[in-house]
Amino acid sequence: MQFATPLIPAMLARRYKRFLADVMFDTGEMMTVHVCNPGAMTGLDKPHSRLWLSDSKNPLRKLRYSWELVEADFGGGPELVGVNTTKPNQLVAEAIQAGLIPGLRDYPTVRREVKYGSNSRADFVLEDGKRPRCFLEVKNVHLMRSPRLAEFPDCVTARGAKHLRDLAAMVAQGARAVLFFVIQIPSADRFAVARDIDPAYAAAFDRARQKGVEMLAWRCRVNVSGIDIVAPVPILDV
Repeated sequence: MQFATPLIPAMLARRYKRFLADVMFDTGEMMTVHVCNPGAMTGLDKPHSRLWLSDSKNPLRKLRYSWELVEADFGGGPELVGVNTTKPNQLVAEAIQAGLIPGLRDYPTVRREVKYGSNSRADFVLEDGKRPRCFLEVKNVHLMRSPRLAEFPDCVTARGAKHLRDLAAMVAQGARAVLFFVIQIPSADRFAVARDIDPAYAAAFDRARQKGVEMLAWRCRVNVSGIDIVAPVPILDV
């Protein structure tokens, strides 16, 4: 996935009200930008952090710029991390089209935002008529509290637990269900559920896995030109 226009560097002054951040451009100009991330963003929203913004070039939009990347150091040196939670679905769509994910190849029909379960919407439903439908949910991962270990969630997510229950229900009905964690941290080589942050989500994750929901975690390559899903990482039982 390539960014539509060159990203613009800035410095973070503060993030607040979840979806807002005040930044200072290299010119010294201050501006409020959109934060496309409802989570806690632990370790990623420190004042004075270097970040990169996309420009909508839409003069009618209330907040013209959106926060895309931030430079962070989790103990192995500075690296760029993707914080925009709207990007993983696009990344997964491109990976499916390219045949990158072995378990998600060769489905002739891929539908997006399909209603299912208890008033949920699947990010993707993959179909070919010769095997069970595959319900695919995508989660963005940008939490790292220990070097090289990515974690999810970074805050309590009742919605995430509900998705796990709905995926398990699809398996019980004879379908296939996959939860795909997109890790926008290049240095990650392991993934785990952040059980201390949301014990209820962790319990739902374990139950869903036991009932046949497949769990995948892949890390991304991140730079100022674009983001790509590149490699799977193991999911730890911790």
